[in-house]
Amino acid sequence: MCGRYTLKTPVETLVRRFDLSGPLPGLSPSYNIAPSRKVAAVVLQEGQRRLEMLRWGLVPSWADDPGIGNRMINARAESVAEKPSYRGAFRSRRCLILADGFYEWKRENNGRQPYHIRMRDGSPFAFAGLWESWSGREGEIRSCTIITTDPNDLLAPIHNRMPVILDPQDYDLWLDISVRDPEVLLPLLAPYEGANLEAYPVSRLVNSPTNDDPACVEPVG
Repeated sequence: MCGRYTLKTPVETLVRRFDLSGPLPGLSPSYNIAPSRKVAAVVLQEGQRRLEMLRWGLVPSWADDPGIGNRMINARAESVAEKPSYRGAFRSRRCLILADGFYEWKRENNGRQPYHIRMRDGSPFAFAGLWESWSGREGEIRSCTIITTDPNDLLAPIHNRMPVILDPQDYDLWLDISVRDPEVLLPLLAPYEGANLEAYPVSRLVNSPTNDDPACVEPVG
């Protein structure tokens, strides 16, 4: 699964990297993004890529209780096209969730050791995501989930899942809601094959979402 990640990249860099248009929300560097927080996501509106802040934890439009989102922070690539909780969003509400690193935990003799995974050059990238709009007594909630898949060779010794990192050349296809054929979309949800990822152990400070500072990404031991 993917339960924590980072986004420290300045918004001006994100605008250039992801060809964003329109108003921009304020973004502060975050070293430990946790579920239920508002996260930066790219959606396609009137043919333009717009940056929105969505709550992490998908709340389907038919849900009785928005608390269901706490259990829907990730969607499995293998079932995302058929599972009732996700198939509507898979067809017509796909997004890019922006990040520049993420965490996974490896079981070791002294407990679960967190690892930080990022591009070697520190550049931002995009997870494959889905988004939904829910309305109720609390008003409208726009929320999202991160799609996960099998680990690549780097991640396999650490964890049995990894978030889907999309190739930049696939951004347009993923965002294009006129494309609904699973046979076209599902091949995009493969383990990231780039050799430009690195993983290293970090402090268990990251275990608590209240810790959100540069110490979370510092290598240890």
